[in-house]
Amino acid sequence: MSEVAVIGGGCFWCVEAALKGMKGILSMVPGYAGGHTENPTYKQVCSGDTGHAEVVQITFDPTVISYQDLLRIFFTLHDPTTLNRQGNDVGTQYRSVIFYENGQQKTAALQVKSEIETANIWDGKLVTEIAPLSAFWSAEQMHHNYYELNPNTGYCTAVIAPKVAKMRKLFSDRYAA
Repeated sequence: MSEVAVIGGGCFWCVEAALKGMKGILSMVPGYAGGHTENPTYKQVCSGDTGHAEVVQITFDPTVISYQDLLRIFFTLHDPTTLNRQGNDVGTQYRSVIFYENGQQKTAALQVKSEIETANIWDGKLVTEIAPLSAFWSAEQMHHNYYELNPNTGYCTAVIAPKVAKMRKLFSDRYAA
């Protein structure tokens, strides 16, 4: 039986690429959530007018990776102390956010966020939003597996590749060979 997590940690290309190949992750879909525009486009979300965040919907096997462990990994994958930005990506669409589907996920998200804050892993205060998921909108097909399909573009080599390398080093035991 699988479960679904919806998280946003800046650019969805980065989140998807960094988690790709991790044991227990069955599939990932980049998309948009948390806003007011139905079926938004990438261009609309990038304008900042939709209220949506770039997110990744992750289907995972909880017998291999728990929701809590997935969230702990999420908190190392991006900087959860910067409000509405990740590096040079600025705007509410790049906010740090966990969208929960039920009370169990909400409780787990609050617990893991508290655990990360208490551990003082980050110098600043965590600004990660924890909110109910009202709707998820899949991004256009060109955004699916973006890093895998476009590894030599400037953004991929300068921003995504270092994140992927960091994650594979930190969590080497969690990736399939």
